[in-house]
Amino acid sequence: LFTGLDLPGRFLFATLTLMTLIAILVFIEEAVYMYRKIPSSKRSIIIWINAAAPVISTTSCIGMWVPRSTMFTDFTAGIFFAIVIHKFLMMMIKECGGQKVLLRRFENGHFTISTGPCCCCCLCLPRVPISRQTLFWLKLGTFQFAVLRPMLIFLSIVLWTNGNYVLYNVSPKGPVLWISCFIGALTLLALWAVGIVFRKVRILLKCKNIIPKFALYQFIVILNHLQTTIINIFAAQKIIPCAPPLSSTARGSYIAQQLLIMEMFLITVISRVVYRRKYHDLEPPECAAEEPGDKKQTP
Repeated sequence: LFTGLDLPGRFLFATLTLMTLIAILVFIEEAVYMYRKIPSSKRSIIIWINAAAPVISTTSCIGMWVPRSTMFTDFTAGIFFAIVIHKFLMMMIKECGGQKVLLRRFENGHFTISTGPCCCCCLCLPRVPISRQTLFWLKLGTFQFAVLRPMLIFLSIVLWTNGNYVLYNVSPKGPVLWISCFIGALTLLALWAVGIVFRKVRILLKCKNIIPKFALYQFIVILNHLQTTIINIFAAQKIIPCAPPLSSTARGSYIAQQLLIMEMFLITVISRVVYRRKYHDLEPPECAAEEPGDKKQTP
C-alpha cells in the first residue's frame, strides 16, 4: 500500500502518523500531571476519559497502515469507548462530591428523563425523584454497555473467523443486522443515562467546566460512531469509488480512519486545556443550603 502511494500520499501518511504520536505524548504528559495533582478518588476516572481520543487515534493509525486490521481496530476502539461512557457518568457523580453528597444536595430534587437521545420529544414523561435507587439504575444503564458491548464484539469476531459475520452484509438472515441493532439500542440507553445526570448537575458543576467536558465527550461519540457509520454506508453503496489496491469498502474505512486521526488529535489538545484548569471546590451541601436564594453560585 505504501509503495503504491505518490509523494502527496506519503506525506499525508507521515503527517497523520506524526499527529498520532504527538497525541500519545500529550496524553502521557497529561496523565503524569493528573497522577501528581488530582486526588486518588478521581484520578483514574479522569485519566480514562482523557485516554479516549488518543486510543481512537492510535487504532485508526494502525488501521490506516494495515487495512485488513480495520475490524479489530474498530472493535478495540468501540470496547474502550464503552468503558469511557460509564467513566464519564461516574466522573460527574464524583465531581459533585460522591453519591452520598449528591443525594444530600438534591434531596428533594427530580431527574428529567425527557432528554436525548431516547426521549427528548416525550415531554409528557414524569420527573423521577432523585434517590439511591434511581442513581443505581442510571449507573446500571452505562455499566451494562461497558459489559455487554465487549461480549457482543467478541461474538462478532468469533462469527467473523468462521465466515458468518460479513461486515457489509446487512440482510435479515445474517447476524450483522441483529448484532448492530442490539449494540445501537445499548448505546442509546447508555447515552440517555449520561444525558439525564448531566442535565441535572450542569448548573452545579459549571464551575468545574463540565459543559466543555460534556461537549468533547459528545464530539467523540458523534465522530467515532455517526461519522464512521455514514462513510461506511456510502462505501457499501459504491458512492465512494474503489481505488486499487483498495476496494470501495476498504477505501471508506481508510477515509474514516484518516479523518478520525485528525479529529482525535484536535480533541486531545483541547482536552488538555479543559481538564488542566484549576477549579474551585464545591461548598458542602449544608453551607449551600444556608445561603439565601438557590440560584446563587460561588464565583
